[in-house]
Amino acid sequence: KVDYDVCSNYGNWLYSAGIGNDPRDNRKFNMIKQGLGYDGNGDYVRLWVPELQGIKGADIHTPWALSSAALSQAGVTLGETYPRPVVTAPEWSRHIPQRPGGSPHPRGRRGPAHAPAQHKNRGIDFYFSRKKDA
Repeated sequence: KVDYDVCSNYGNWLYSAGIGNDPRDNRKFNMIKQGLGYDGNGDYVRLWVPELQGIKGADIHTPWALSSAALSQAGVTLGETYPRPVVTAPEWSRHIPQRPGGSPHPRGRRGPAHAPAQHKNRGIDFYFSRKKDA
């Protein structure tokens, strides 16, 4: 099944490029978070990016974070069979916590999915603003 809606796709591409209509300052689209949330096992990526088919589970969303042994086992060579990332936003790191041995957690995060109690009443702008004096 191919999901295609001209208006939605155009709007989403603009938003992910950072030029969409969003009233929040310094808003960034988090590709890793979206991948984990909507394609947790990586099936969609595996369908359309055959170069990464050997990578198991959610690790497919962050192949650059895998160990060289894991990449070798999957038949992936960054910079040759699959490109290195052009940009890795600092915000992505919270969605790829490290497991013992250096590879990301399979679901991209550990612990509770809700915000800690001390951050419960803070709006989304708190997490994306550069100033952290709140």
